[in-house]
Amino acid sequence: MRIGLVAGEASGDLLGAGLIRAVRERIPDATFEGVAGPAMVDAGCEAWAAAEELAVMGLIEPLAHIPRLLRLRRSLAQRWIASPPDVFVGIDAPDFNFGLEIKLRKAGIRTAHYVSPTVWAWRSGRIKTVRKAADLVLCILPFEKALYDEEGIDAVFVGHPKASSLPTDIDIHSVRELLDLGEEPVVAILPGSRMSEVSRLGPTFAMTAKILLAQKPELNFVTPVATPKLRPVIEAQLEAAGVAASFRLIDGDSIEAMSAADVVLLASGTAALESALLCRPTVAAYAISGLGAAIVRMIGGIKTPYVTIPNLLTDEPLIPEFIQDDVKPEVLAQAVRELLEDPERRAEIGRRFATLRENLALGADDRAAEAIIDLAT
Repeated sequence: MRIGLVAGEASGDLLGAGLIRAVRERIPDATFEGVAGPAMVDAGCEAWAAAEELAVMGLIEPLAHIPRLLRLRRSLAQRWIASPPDVFVGIDAPDFNFGLEIKLRKAGIRTAHYVSPTVWAWRSGRIKTVRKAADLVLCILPFEKALYDEEGIDAVFVGHPKASSLPTDIDIHSVRELLDLGEEPVVAILPGSRMSEVSRLGPTFAMTAKILLAQKPELNFVTPVATPKLRPVIEAQLEAAGVAASFRLIDGDSIEAMSAADVVLLASGTAALESALLCRPTVAAYAISGLGAAIVRMIGGIKTPYVTIPNLLTDEPLIPEFIQDDVKPEVLAQAVRELLEDPERRAEIGRRFATLRENLALGADDRAAEAIIDLAT
């Protein structure tokens, strides 16, 4: 069996690697090729291009990359149409993958899209594109399959891979010792993994820490630095707020940082779900550029009551979330402080998040592999 793959960003790379390993367990001589990150390459995918080439996010930022991305997509389509794989799997990156999937499907190649786009939140019209692009959609959130069933689109809920892969029995004291954080209360602060996020939220988060330290000087803070180029930016933000001495910056490992924390303050996104799956009380902030916000309003705005994924998966919102103009240091500090001062609430949130994790931990890699093999055969 020969499978074509295109993944964008680190999250897609990990999904692809898990899928490759699970398919290989069932079909040892299966081969994989396409756009891959390091995890997919290690799992056995032949990389025609690097996944990071697709890692352009936002509403405005990708515009400068359009010519390059169109050339890449055109070359991939030509190559696979000339030599068709048994199945093509586009992993996330919908703006890139849907166009490719449509071309391949028209050429008679079976296509799957792994990770539903957020049609339930905004740009709901994209579901028409999904219908043209994919023979099958692999959903990682439980409410997504019903949406596709209503539209007559074949979809499978495979569960969320992180719910099965993240550690469950966390020894918080050992993690704090490893990170040299001591035994005082810890707040993990994650301003994002992209320069645009860190530039927008970092100063606000640093000032939030300053307010918290004025009220609770014993606090320790830990921030994982997603990429080396972000470290000097974050360091400058902390110095400007006068809180650098209370921060421990670590390279990359956001899971360790959140595992060590009593409360997590983060940029809403993938990290919010990770924090919930680690059963950590969390406060989330979401802010985009003024132009980006205007475009979102023009195309109908966000359709869901919450922007933080865990809040869409629980009976009541467990993560205080603050959006755009509400992202203010004093507001964020109050939300964090209320959680720090209420251990019973933190414990209840942890229990509720543990239940959420059980509902999502279905063995996504295996379920996805079985669905892809069925589609290919």
